[in-house]
Amino acid sequence: MPVAPVPSYASGVSAVALLGDTIGGNFDRTVRAFGDRDALVDRAAGRRWTYRELADDVNALALGLVDAGIAKGDRVGIWAPNCAEWTLTQYATAKIGAILVNINPAYRSHELEFVLNQAGIRLIVAAERFKTSDYAGMIEAARPKCPALEQVVLLGGDAWNSLLDKGKRGDVAKLDEISATLTADDPINIQYTSGTTGFPKGATLSHHNILNNGFFVGELCGYTEADRVCIPVPFYQ
Repeated sequence: MPVAPVPSYASGVSAVALLGDTIGGNFDRTVRAFGDRDALVDRAAGRRWTYRELADDVNALALGLVDAGIAKGDRVGIWAPNCAEWTLTQYATAKIGAILVNINPAYRSHELEFVLNQAGIRLIVAAERFKTSDYAGMIEAARPKCPALEQVVLLGGDAWNSLLDKGKRGDVAKLDEISATLTADDPINIQYTSGTTGFPKGATLSHHNILNNGFFVGELCGYTEADRVCIPVPFYQ
């Protein structure tokens, strides 16, 4: 009789235990502890969020995605250079258990089509363009060959604003209900390799992977709650 697979972890001796919560749970705890502090600064656009303001926008986007039919396990693509909306989408998808698929900003049309189909992306959030790439046009050209792709949301466009507006009118208690169904071992992200010798290969990460990677990198760098981290690339220029 086949035996069901059991998640396993290998870790060395450490005085610090691995984190065992979800991305959404970890984020909410940080918001409760540091709600009035700066959480995100978009220097290029002159925008900033406190943790409480960031949580409001993340929750609105998460509820907007739920309203759009996105549920736990669904794939949501993100195709954009570094921007504040990228962060909102990262946390919003994690809050509802959707799997965020990172799409390389440098992809050409055939690579985009491959990832859309292989990952089974249902909704893609994308910049309208980046450098010389017409993202909107490339996505529309790929849609007839990507049957899973149902919705395209361009950053700053009507569909993006609609997601946020509908989410702001939603019931945040719904997110608590969804949170109760999520675990740290749930898949939450698919990242693709560079594909230098063929088509890119997708690696699936869980809440557990991402949180512990971020936490221990921060520990190694000696970060404290008073530090700020600059993330300059890839950006619009």
